[in-house]
Amino acid sequence: MKAEDSATDSSAIAVSGGRAGIRGDDPAGIRDDAPAGIRDDGPMGDRDGDPARRPDGTPAPQEPPTPSAPRIGTVLAVLAVAAFSLTFPATAWALTGLGPWSVTTCRVVLAALIAGGAMAALRVPVPDRRHWPGLLVVAAGVVVGFPLLTTLALQTSTTSHAAVVVGLLPLTTAAFSAVRTGVRPSRVFWAAALAGAAVVIVFAVQQSGGALTTGDLYLFGALVACAAGYTEGGRLAGHMPGWQVIGWALVGCLPLSLPGAVFALLGEDIHLDGRTVAGLLWLAAGSQFVGLVVWYRGMAAIGVARASQLQLAQPLLTLVWSVLLLGETLTPAAPIAAVAVLVCIGVTQRARVPAGANRDNRP
Repeated sequence: MKAEDSATDSSAIAVSGGRAGIRGDDPAGIRDDAPAGIRDDGPMGDRDGDPARRPDGTPAPQEPPTPSAPRIGTVLAVLAVAAFSLTFPATAWALTGLGPWSVTTCRVVLAALIAGGAMAALRVPVPDRRHWPGLLVVAAGVVVGFPLLTTLALQTSTTSHAAVVVGLLPLTTAAFSAVRTGVRPSRVFWAAALAGAAVVIVFAVQQSGGALTTGDLYLFGALVACAAGYTEGGRLAGHMPGWQVIGWALVGCLPLSLPGAVFALLGEDIHLDGRTVAGLLWLAAGSQFVGLVVWYRGMAAIGVARASQLQLAQPLLTLVWSVLLLGETLTPAAPIAAVAVLVCIGVTQRARVPAGANRDNRP
């Protein structure tokens, strides 16, 4: 019998279990062993809404409704942005007692130990070979490239100036996602994304006095590396849990990061204090591991392009932390910029994104 014949021939439907077939006393034609909502007489299912039943015929308990995946994904992405907003201030704290290479390698080693311990305890299997190239991009972009380049840049740039990179990151990530996945968001989405990026850039440049620093090349390199890592990590999070994406990327870097940390600690001046240790611990646990775990999970739920635009709020949050933790000055233009950015974020979240945006990012 042909495959297409089985879709219409009721005699071809095989039923396993005890009381197979159709109850003779039930005019609705509901099978005793059929799940709730499924009817033998057509695709509309059980219009009467009979509850699911156990094998003994008694009603099975109904599970309470759960929030939709897009809502959960948005919440996770927002939490990740809040964690990322502390990255630059934490880096500035770590640099008070460590060199740039020590900060970069030590944060990776500590985060890899956390991730590796969790995966070993849960006996997580090694990813399929088809995922290794993507994990390599994640490792190069968000494990090594972005931390190293921004740490080098913050030796000569203030956190306010470095916020320019984050201001461009949402737009760059959306562009990388469009190229990588073939998804083309609507013109409204791109217009709001460009407007949000412009607001953040103007505000950040005005905040830093419009001066360019020697770290600008590092910052632009970090922008490209991070956007690539975000895009590929968001795609992989549709095939494995988000924490395993960043976990395997971190563990894969241990053969380089561990000896690198040893050489860096031996070659650079070390003056540990509470602020240095606190900054390094946040970079390792908060920014490098936990933040990326919830970030990739959020992108898997709502799509890379849509999640990336939530990062428009990150530079403003970073500037707030810079005032509170580093004593930098915030201008009165901050509330105006914040409102404008929130409007742009709202538009991007409501703008049309093709359904195929999540074809590689199913939660």
